[in-house]
Amino acid sequence: MGLKFQNLDATESFAVLNKLPVPSLREILTTERVSACTIPVGGGLSFNYAALPVDNKISAALAELADEQQLIEKYRALLDGERMNTGENRMVLHHLTRGQLGNAVEENGHNFRTFYETQLERIASFSNKVHEGTIKGSTGKNFTTVVQIGIGGSDLGPRALYLALQGYYSKAKLEARFISNVDPDDAAAVLEGLDLESTLFILVSKSGTTQETLTNQKLVHNYISSHAPKIDIRRHMLAVTSAASPLADSEDFLESFYIDDYIGGRYSSTSAVGATILSLAFGGDEFARVLRGAHDADRHALEPSFYDNAALADALMGVYLGNILEYRISAVLPYSQALVRFPAHLQQLDMESNGKRVSRSEEPLNYHTGPVVFGEPGTNGQHSFYQLLHQGTEQINLQFIGFLKNQRNLDSVQDGFSSRQKLNANLAAQIVAFAKGKQDEQPNKTFPGNRPSSLLYGDELTPESLGALLAHFENKVMFQGFTWNINSFDQEGVQLGKMLTKEVLGGEPQDAGLSAYARLLGVL
Repeated sequence: MGLKFQNLDATESFAVLNKLPVPSLREILTTERVSACTIPVGGGLSFNYAALPVDNKISAALAELADEQQLIEKYRALLDGERMNTGENRMVLHHLTRGQLGNAVEENGHNFRTFYETQLERIASFSNKVHEGTIKGSTGKNFTTVVQIGIGGSDLGPRALYLALQGYYSKAKLEARFISNVDPDDAAAVLEGLDLESTLFILVSKSGTTQETLTNQKLVHNYISSHAPKIDIRRHMLAVTSAASPLADSEDFLESFYIDDYIGGRYSSTSAVGATILSLAFGGDEFARVLRGAHDADRHALEPSFYDNAALADALMGVYLGNILEYRISAVLPYSQALVRFPAHLQQLDMESNGKRVSRSEEPLNYHTGPVVFGEPGTNGQHSFYQLLHQGTEQINLQFIGFLKNQRNLDSVQDGFSSRQKLNANLAAQIVAFAKGKQDEQPNKTFPGNRPSSLLYGDELTPESLGALLAHFENKVMFQGFTWNINSFDQEGVQLGKMLTKEVLGGEPQDAGLSAYARLLGVL
């Protein structure tokens, strides 16, 4: 049977969902439900949806929707190399960076799995030589710091993963830093105080033409030339790019590692984009653990049953909240300081992938697609924006993340409980407070409740569970895109601003408003 692509509002299941009554969380959130509503994610993680307004009838309709939209079949087609990125007529191959799940994907005799494996092996070998001191800086010093220069997917995912693993390892092999913003203050803050003789830079640009990244490369070159002129910059700079880019095999780099057009930037953390800096920071074997966790979650996402597939269930329950209940904002709330930048990565992953207004056949849609995504670690967020979450006029879909153990050894006991216990007590309390609320004679002290949330949780934030967490959200976004019948794998929405920027920098803009703002901001 061939794949059928149809809009969400053309499905029978969507019509059924619109007619079903919405259960009250105050009534359905019981001890038995908390125990029963858990699905394995992979990598030691589980997904709990007890605090979502989804009963047996709604679950059955969502399972029918998964079948009607052929979500698992489309995932399998993607894994087998079908060109699911219709906007750019490309395959979507980020799953291949962490293991084969479908048929071998080849094109003109080129095996993509072999290509990705080769790059990871080269990166691991290079990293080992840096750690052993076989590869040194140009003045003979061992490398102690690595700085990634990139933006978007070349920064957000790798930075989030690095910060997430810092506490798991007592000491990184190399300290990692990141330069992303074209604002020179960003680079200045990173470069100040560096021992440039022991610093290795990674320039990441798939196309080799990314304006912000190349501008920052030039800034770094100039900084090194003026502050450490004896350094041979070419022996302190790596490139991560495509084999067809202007940067490929350039003599300006100590080494080059490759990606291709079949892995989008926001999906590239398990490719050379993330592998290079994370392998240099922690080791190739440790990065391989991240890949194993991601592969485990990818494998679980192939489970045909809606009731046993965490990524599928999370995706469709999100569609239910967004398209039936009209909850158009999603908050990602990790009760783990290590995940401080993970919500920022998910903003790009979700909003760049599913922030689309036309279908795969480029017809305008009559329903909402991707949500607005934001987040901050607990308990900091509780003292920031939770007021609006609890008592504001906006209904927001909440996704909590928590772990039973600390990454680091430091903890203390006060009033009979450790800091970790207090953190998780806050997490448990918030889930129930949002769900059940509280009545009070004073309206300003009344909590309406019936505010839905889900929980991703595990024993500890390890490389494996981190990889699974990453892949879970990637697969959730993919399933939601297929459900909405949109292309989750292109990003035309970022192009117009780039074009107008080039017009400004190329001289007098044609648009009078653009020219006026450029003059106001001191560009012209």
